[in-house]
Amino acid sequence: MAFDGKLLSGVTVLMAVVEAGTIARAAEALGLSPSGVSRALARLEQRVGARLLARTTRSLSLTDEGRRFYEQVGPHLAGIEEAAIEASGSTSTVRGRLRVNIDPFFSRIILSGHLAAFLARYPEVSLELIMRDSVGDLVADGFDLALRFGEPPVGSFVARKLVETRVITVASPGYIKAHGRPRHPRDIETHACIDFYDAAHARPYDWEVQRKKEVLPLRVKGRLLVSDSGTLLGACEAGAGIAQILELGCEHLLESGRLVELFPEWADERFPLYAIYPSRLHRAAKVRTFVEFCLEIMMRERRGISS
Repeated sequence: MAFDGKLLSGVTVLMAVVEAGTIARAAEALGLSPSGVSRALARLEQRVGARLLARTTRSLSLTDEGRRFYEQVGPHLAGIEEAAIEASGSTSTVRGRLRVNIDPFFSRIILSGHLAAFLARYPEVSLELIMRDSVGDLVADGFDLALRFGEPPVGSFVARKLVETRVITVASPGYIKAHGRPRHPRDIETHACIDFYDAAHARPYDWEVQRKKEVLPLRVKGRLLVSDSGTLLGACEAGAGIAQILELGCEHLLESGRLVELFPEWADERFPLYAIYPSRLHRAAKVRTFVEFCLEIMMRERRGISS
């Protein structure tokens, strides 16, 4: 079978446009003119026999055919890149732009303090962490992977569970001193509680506690609703009310006594963290390395080891 160099060139242009988000930015990255990029896309669509991109004056998006095409060829291009790296003898080299759809809690509370170490370890990687409320369309949005808490959505994704963390109910020593410590989870229904906004369902998260298989729903009252994990922790630590938080990343607040776990015997609810990939095919070294780095820092957090 004859090798079609023009087809490969067109695919490369398409990938650059999807990753950059605009033809102008893709042209800059490729060293081409915007009109040259547009012509290359038109030739590719003619060669494939399908419209791959829906273009308006303000936006670009993959068509259904374009999304399927992107999902199929993307991993192969990544494989070509890694093969070239391996052929050059640099099998340990991790390079390129890595774009991650990342959970806001994980990004702010767990990962942010370790980003300098990651960039220093892999100087040829350019990292983009985009906080989103949901997974969305990884392919159309140009993401290499997503890191999200909670069960992964149904779709053509491939999900890998990285860790599970306890959901715990906490308050500050100042709050307990001022309002007393509740003895049973039902008691917090008469206390001030801090609600956390569930953006995926456009309402506050439901409150519940779990002891083995027993699940106890709670109807709490609160005058404070927040959508940012840092604000939730700061407000709770300042004595604004009782909160439910993820233990992962907050161990130091418990160990130092800045927050107190109220019901250790009612903390059997687990919340998973998943790495979600757009395809089950070949994954670039930069993706695998980033996931491994995240696992490493989570193990350090649990052991109380600083990076």
